Amino acid sequence: MERFETILRPIKNLKGGTKIPHFKNTAEIESVVMKPEKVYVPMLQNIGAPCSVLVSVGDKVFVGTKLGESDAFVSAPIHSGVSGCVTAISEKTIDGKKIQFVEIESDGDFTPCPNLKPFPIQNAKDLAAAARECGLVGLGGAGFPTHIKLTLKEDAKIDTLIINAAECEPYITADYRECMENGNALMECIYLLKEKLGLQMVIIGVESNKPQAIKILRKIAADERDLDDTVKVMKLPSRYPQGAEKVIIRTTTGRVLPLGKLPSDIGCIVMNITSLGALYKFITTGMPLTSKRITFDGTAVITPKNIIAPIGTKISDIIEFAGGVTEDADKIILGGPMMGNSILSDQHVIDKRTNAVLVMKQEKTANSTPCIRCGRCADACTMNLYPAMVETAIWLNNTAKYEELNVNYCMECGSCSFVCPAKRPLTQTMRVAKAELRRTGK
Repeated sequence: MERFETILRPIKNLKGGTKIPHFKNTAEIESVVMKPEKVYVPMLQNIGAPCSVLVSVGDKVFVGTKLGESDAFVSAPIHSGVSGCVTAISEKTIDGKKIQFVEIESDGDFTPCPNLKPFPIQNAKDLAAAARECGLVGLGGAGFPTHIKLTLKEDAKIDTLIINAAECEPYITADYRECMENGNALMECIYLLKEKLGLQMVIIGVESNKPQAIKILRKIAADERDLDDTVKVMKLPSRYPQGAEKVIIRTTTGRVLPLGKLPSDIGCIVMNITSLGALYKFITTGMPLTSKRITFDGTAVITPKNIIAPIGTKISDIIEFAGGVTEDADKIILGGPMMGNSILSDQHVIDKRTNAVLVMKQEKTANSTPCIRCGRCADACTMNLYPAMVETAIWLNNTAKYEELNVNYCMECGSCSFVCPAKRPLTQTMRVAKAELRRTGK
């Protein structure tokens, strides 16, 4: 007889945020595997330091061969997603940073590296070491190295693991498909983390618009190993940006994450649900993070798909594999439409942080008009900020006001711009203010 599992309600309601269209067109489309002929693997795929190249032109590599490594703590090694030959090592400037790329021509066999073996876990330190060797970063898009989250201070009192399955951005269904396609690995990793970290509570936060995922996650929470009933599913409101780290911590635990602090400082660890699947795969097989499930969708996409592609696959190859786009395609976005980045060329590649490739038709956009002081931007901000006042401070060149208005708390979620009736570029305004504070060392 299956155990009954109560679904939790949020501890704190989401303050602000906005209702946005979901457009989850690929939710029930099973992932397909892509095998490109070439990959171009960047040596920077995380927040923090880039990796140094470990291979040379002409070297034979396998799936899982380590291509790059860094001695920096805030970094993660990078591995090959194909087997074949290294044909070039080049350098490109991306967003003002010089990044090395390793070009590999696939032999089509996708042979795993012969040195791979399971990574035994005895304690919490082993978990951190496994995450590091796996090359694991936050797969929800942030790219924060996971081993840092799992490297606990001696005096740290971690009682709660929050598993982020919210996936609140439009179009993206990669995490949802992880629940549907990899449920057993998720279950095993959850109970492994619970045991080795000595957790008092595991909360799986998922938005209410994913009933099929909730069924699967509820079975995980009702597993016979959960004798003390500490693994729980929490149904979250379908309201953007419910999946942001600071937001999901507050809604699931009631705790507030101070500026400049990690969740571990307030007794929490937050992990994206797809990260769990990648970590468990490494622990049981030794296969590091070499590929990424992405949602390929958008108003210009002919056949939306969920695609599992090797890291370093070109966007142009993904478009061709998926069946192409319409002639009036105008814009490519890596990530979601709210927080993703528009790119100028389909020669960009996917990396560990890419969870979607959206191709959009040209849209008629209204011109910005003067602010009408309606306050909707402040109402929508989950961080209690006043974007319109920050914009005024920029006009007046009043940099001292930026700190007073707490602009560093901005998550750049885009809610303020989305709700603004005057179509003011408020999110960009907040970025400008934050960049100025960084420039002045504040």
